[in-house]
Amino acid sequence: MEIILKEDIIGLGYKNDIVNVKNGYGRNYLIPTGKGVIASAAARKQLAENLKQQAAKIAALKAEAEKKAEAIKDVVLVIPAKVSATGVTYGSVNKATVADELKKKGFDIDRKIITMHDIKKVGNYEATVHFFKEVEVKVPVQVVAENEPAAAPAEEAPKAEEAAPAEAPKAEAAEEAAPAAE
Repeated sequence: MEIILKEDIIGLGYKNDIVNVKNGYGRNYLIPTGKGVIASAAARKQLAENLKQQAAKIAALKAEAEKKAEAIKDVVLVIPAKVSATGVTYGSVNKATVADELKKKGFDIDRKIITMHDIKKVGNYEATVHFFKEVEVKVPVQVVAENEPAAAPAEEAPKAEEAAPAEAPKAEAAEEAAPAAE
């Protein structure tokens, strides 16, 4: 059964898309709730006319979605979670958690436009944010143990850099002492 969608349905399609669904899904859910109409010849003609009239508005919405996507493109989320000794989280990190973390960073993103699997272990994952029909951004999500210090590797690197310059003057002093001994 072909249906013209009247609103975005994540996992199925976007507004004004013509999608092929099973008869029961279309007849019992999409059409009665107003989320879609049967894609008859008259409905297709009406859709084409509406799209023609709304072309400028759709272009503006797409440009706005691209701006939002550009702003969030380089964001990496680090989410601390309570973790057992085996690395399994107590509870899960889901799209609501990701939306909250994005809100803390200053991005007001609705959790309904985020798709991802629930995360139940420590590690690196990806969440996809669907801003518009062709505008999607993959946001890296890193789940870390809450009580484990995440900044420890970053602190060790400066100590190594400080040690290297301290050794350099000793080497120069040894070179200066060698010609004086001759």
